[in-house]
Amino acid sequence: MLPYGRQSIDDADVAAVVAAMGSDWLTTGPRVAAFEADLEAVAGAPCVTVTNGTTALHAAYAATGLTPGDEVITTPMTFVATASGAAMLGATVVFADVEEDTANLDPAAAEAAVTSRTRVISAVDYAGVPADYDRLRKITDSAGVFLLGDAAHSIGSTYRGRPVGTLADLTTFSFFPTKNLTTGEGGAVASTRPELLERVRDFRTVGSIRDPQRLRRPDEGSWHYEVHEFGLNYRLPDVLCALGSAQLRRLAGFKARRARLTARYDELLADVPGLRLPAQRSEVDPIRHLYPVRVKDGRRREVYDRLRAAGIGVQVNYIPVYWHPVFEDLGYRRGMCPVAESFYAEELSLPLFADLTDSDQDRVVEALRGILGS
Repeated sequence: MLPYGRQSIDDADVAAVVAAMGSDWLTTGPRVAAFEADLEAVAGAPCVTVTNGTTALHAAYAATGLTPGDEVITTPMTFVATASGAAMLGATVVFADVEEDTANLDPAAAEAAVTSRTRVISAVDYAGVPADYDRLRKITDSAGVFLLGDAAHSIGSTYRGRPVGTLADLTTFSFFPTKNLTTGEGGAVASTRPELLERVRDFRTVGSIRDPQRLRRPDEGSWHYEVHEFGLNYRLPDVLCALGSAQLRRLAGFKARRARLTARYDELLADVPGLRLPAQRSEVDPIRHLYPVRVKDGRRREVYDRLRAAGIGVQVNYIPVYWHPVFEDLGYRRGMCPVAESFYAEELSLPLFADLTDSDQDRVVEALRGILGS
């Protein structure tokens, strides 16, 4: 089965992991700080690593001080963790509709959803294309709320020449194997605001504090630490950080390859009937995590099934979050975000990853042409 996405591991990646395994530190060691510094060079802002993209969101929401009664506005066209991370802290999730062309959070819909209880607006860089952060920033600044960027798809992308880690108050990354770079499992939170990043760092380390300047009782002894607020163990180990640093050295190559594959899809699929190709926007330079086409005329399910039967592992990204039973049971109903639901009804992610060969891509195109041309 040709997957829709997969990791790219080379000898340098393997060597980095082996070296970490032979060191004195398997976790909480020097490779964590090294990877965080390497991430900052790409993200444009200081970073704290965590165990995965879901825990990155949980830690970022915790850093904003979310409490029951607060509201978080976000998009339904995302993986459930963008919403569940806020819900697990007791916040009410408010879903706003998406832009018709990019499937990113529609700033006008987000602005209309703001109330006196809003604490965070969370955007998602769908498929690697950054959201409209300038418009969203005007909204959050006016309302006095936090702007969070879920950049699980977009590390390596820029918006108006600025790297994604600099665009929001807090930005989260995922390093799952299908993402633009991988640590196996892993994630990170970036922020240009030191006080927020400090809260993320505390939260990912079970709330423990060792900095003498912050201790209430600094003279207890060098072993002493304190917990001022509850947190969880979300620490990413040195072994995975070693892989992450090695992968970051290949990120430019990954981006170039994904751009070439995207351009080939654009060219080879341009005249296929019943197919709408992904939108391009001049203000962004994306690293394409997904190649999401839209299959018209109600044929998405047929095309999905026939491509899968042919050994081509297409995917659907995503089920509108409020369709999941956990939100349905909370009173959310279908029809809330019609643009997102229309997008979902047609969306199909074609295989896209750095090691995808031209011949494999040609196979995808040929199969798709055969189905939609019949």
